[in-house]
Amino acid sequence: MDIEKQFEEAFSRITLPDGQKLPSAEPEIVHGCLINNDFAKITLILPEDSPLRGVLPAQVEAEIKQIQQIERVAIEVLTEPPDENEPPKPSSDQAAPQQPKRTAYLQNYEAVIAVASGKGGVGKSTVSVNLALALSQKGYKVSIFDADIYGPSLPIMTGRRGEKPSLSGEKLMPIESFGMHTLSIGNLVDENNPVVWRGPMVHQAIEQLFRDTKWPGGDFMIIDLPPGTGDVQLSLSQLCEITGSVIVSTPQDVALIDAIKAAQMFKKVEIDVLGIVENMSFFACPKCGEETPIFSRHGAENTCSQINTEFLGAIPIEIDVRKGGDEGKPLMAGNLDSPAAAAFKKIADNLVRVLEED
Repeated sequence: MDIEKQFEEAFSRITLPDGQKLPSAEPEIVHGCLINNDFAKITLILPEDSPLRGVLPAQVEAEIKQIQQIERVAIEVLTEPPDENEPPKPSSDQAAPQQPKRTAYLQNYEAVIAVASGKGGVGKSTVSVNLALALSQKGYKVSIFDADIYGPSLPIMTGRRGEKPSLSGEKLMPIESFGMHTLSIGNLVDENNPVVWRGPMVHQAIEQLFRDTKWPGGDFMIIDLPPGTGDVQLSLSQLCEITGSVIVSTPQDVALIDAIKAAQMFKKVEIDVLGIVENMSFFACPKCGEETPIFSRHGAENTCSQINTEFLGAIPIEIDVRKGGDEGKPLMAGNLDSPAAAAFKKIADNLVRVLEED
């Protein structure tokens, strides 16, 4: 049986409370279906007050996952059809589109910035939080989403450890931290319980946190990605329009090799690399001021020329940066006179400049 027929049958197995079958419902509920290999994205049109919003997405997802080819399903729920021409749902006389179309998630933000690293342990989350604060202090309205499902650190770094988001109707409300709106899977699960999920479950979790959170919108959404080039990075490239990525690396070759891989990954999914940040660039002695390049130096800056991207700045090693993350009081929320604080301000300025030039 061809894929179009399988989707038709899956939709037909769902009966609405009024007795209608889902495909023939009036007004039309299934607005679009996009397929890309093992990934399917279904767009449903339901009014804000429809009781179906609480049950139908899960029903549709369960039925579509029974199709052998499909392993990952994303359900988008809109109140009305978008203005643009969306491809219709698959039918027996119509081929299903094979190129994924990114959804409308997070389009109420002027810029969605993915902060990434090819390698773990380079301080990506520290850079994400302090960069977000630096942008906020420049007067921008900023939100942060912690997309590191397996190792969420945002609740600890923002002092919101153990805090659960409140609900507004059926929507999660982001947690306010230092004038920003934040959310992490770490705010929803016990921090001592490991998240042991396969790729499709991770995709579903990211999708639900986009769909079911009342993000307020604004100037910047900073997304703190997990290290590497795996499922979350691919899911984000499918689920929203990312303005560009910022790659964090330490100066030594072993980290820079993975940073180049991360840059190549973004190129493959058509996301611009806005620049590289060199973290732990050097240690400045607090007594004499002498700078010691513990992990080498200028490696990230030299790599930028190889991959034709901007060098956004270098952050020195400072005890207060580490302490701020551990204690839930990020450096940029307090100590604004240190060399590291000056570095974060410069990186924020350079990021804004790069975005304005694009």
